[in-house]
Amino acid sequence: MLLFMGLTSQYSDSQDSVSYSILMEFKMPNTLVNLSELMTHRIAYPDQSFQNVILTADKARLDLDYLYNLLCVPSRYSAGLPPERFATIVENSICFSVYCEDKQIGFARVITDYSEFASLWDVFIDEPYRAKGLGKALLHYIFAHPELRGTFRWFLMTEDAHGLYQKFDFKTEIYNPYIMMKVTAV
Repeated sequence: MLLFMGLTSQYSDSQDSVSYSILMEFKMPNTLVNLSELMTHRIAYPDQSFQNVILTADKARLDLDYLYNLLCVPSRYSAGLPPERFATIVENSICFSVYCEDKQIGFARVITDYSEFASLWDVFIDEPYRAKGLGKALLHYIFAHPELRGTFRWFLMTEDAHGLYQKFDFKTEIYNPYIMMKVTAV
């Protein structure tokens, strides 16, 4: 048996577009099987409505061009990140999105071992949709995910959203004010 994961991407400066193709296959002699069909351990997580938006953990709905251009192109944290590496980041994270009339307006992702540690990354709501409770709704949706409930330790980094995360019992680390942590009682 051979596990094969291939990522391909095309980036065109002239069109300012990025296209991704994520191929995951489980190879056996003379047989190709879609790996996602073999990954039955993942619990389907239903979409949730809040006000006029939909919160979802469905990666098939992600607008990768939008996310790449928002998170990687102008960001001082990810400047120069190649599109194929961004596709790998998305593939290896639990992703959560916010949609208004089928347009993606928010995103967050979690990296976890599903037991002891989870790290929250790239949380955002588009500027015109902020201050409407969507960030708080997104965090409630994330923390209610059946595979993440009961995770012992959560970690995140933020420059300006401390107040939001404190509502979810995150505490600022003394040694670095950008780092916040939450420990869940078991």
